[in-house]
Formats: sequence, structure tokens, C-alpha cells
Amino acid sequence: MAKIKKGDLVQVISGAKPERGGDRGKQGKVLEVLAERNRVIVEGVNYVTKHTRVGQTQRGTKTGGIETIEAPIHISNVAVVDPETKKPTRVGHRVEEQTKDGVKRTVRVRYAKKSGKDL
Repeated sequence: MAKIKKGDLVQVISGAKPERGGDRGKQGKVLEVLAERNRVIVEGVNYVTKHTRVGQTQRGTKTGGIETIEAPIHISNVAVVDPETKKPTRVGHRVEEQTKDGVKRTVRVRYAKKSGKDL
């Protein structure tokens, strides 16, 4: 089961420091998970400039030029942020039983492990 999912708040835990132009310490929301390549795209992290061919739409407006987009970052370089402490943490799974409409069901629930505080 994946530890990082689309929509999670994550923090970059490796790379160059911000004063050197890096993204370490930045937090952002996961926009996309590329599971086959072990990479994630995080909002506001790892910006690259992309040159696209200039064209025209049906209405005549120009498209293309130089754009800045988020590039994928390796999944091992980010950690999920604990919603209570706002610190990076590890993620665990536990099996719980839930009752819905009188039917018992076992589900795996994600939870934030200890992140500098006692649980």
C-alpha cells in the first residue's frame, strides 16, 4: 500500500537548502503520484522552465512560449506532514473494524507515527 497519496501534505526532506536555491524544507500538496517511476509532483516544489512551441487556438490567441511547471521529485525525498504538529513524520497502517449499516468491515487506516512528540 502506498504511503504517499494524491492530496497529502508533504515536506521535502533532502536536497539543497533554500538559501542555495533548493527546495529542502518546503511543504506542498501532492498533485500527482507516478507510482511506476517512484516519483511525485508536489505543488510549489521543483519548478523547471519548459519551452513549448508557439501556436494559435481557434479564436486566435497565442499559446506556448516559456512556462514554469512542477517537475517530479523522487518519493524518498519527501515525507508526509503530521496534521497536528506540522512536522514531517512516518506513516503507519493499522487494521480497524468499522460498522456501516449494520455490516462489520475490516479496513486499513493510515496514521501518523511519532514525530517528535509522544502519542
